[in-house]
Amino acid sequence: MAQQTVRTPAASPAARCRITAACEPMAGLRQRKKKRTRDDLVRAAHELFLLQGFGPTTVDEIAAAVDVSQRTFFRYFANKEEVALAVMADAEDHFIQCLRDRPAEESPLQAMRAAIRETWQSLDITGANSVTAALEIIQLIESTPTLLAAHLRNLAEQEQLVTGILAEREGVDPATDLRPRVLAAVFGAVMHAAHEAWGSTRHSDLDGGPAGMLALIDRHLEQLGPALAGDWHRGG
Repeated sequence: MAQQTVRTPAASPAARCRITAACEPMAGLRQRKKKRTRDDLVRAAHELFLLQGFGPTTVDEIAAAVDVSQRTFFRYFANKEEVALAVMADAEDHFIQCLRDRPAEESPLQAMRAAIRETWQSLDITGANSVTAALEIIQLIESTPTLLAAHLRNLAEQEQLVTGILAEREGVDPATDLRPRVLAAVFGAVMHAAHEAWGSTRHSDLDGGPAGMLALIDRHLEQLGPALAGDWHRGG
């Protein structure tokens, strides 16, 4: 005797909507919990790195400070370098998105300056992704060869992304038109110089928050034209 197949009726559109509506808050809750755990790991790592140095700090210590397992740590970060650079990596991702969203009528340099301003202004006042955390991490990077090397690799990848965005904005081929690549490289070098200047010397005339960093970045960018095309011996 042939076996009878029992088919389960498909849920009606209304029922599917009810199921989706019920699941959405749960999905949102899971994402918030994951973000909270990630932020806690970044904050704990940051505090430990500043307290006892990058080298001596272990992954186990970072995980223990948040009361999670080492396995949980590795779900979020591949290694110590990645968690140490998380604040800067998030800021770099934000910069890329801001640059993509800038109005097409802006020149490439105008768009990049506006995007970096948006990025610094988007940082929280306190917390894992705060202005203070970013500035302290910049100092840690500059004083830690391992982190500096990893940071420079990240910046090289970002430079490639920026080159592509600028080329697309201006409708040029970066393989034959060198301007997107040159501008991306120069802008990245100026940002690194500004960060290095902030990390190595305290500027008493500048605000300690994003306004101070943006003022320092502006000072560096304002020297770009004179440095490239000016007569240094005649002061311009």
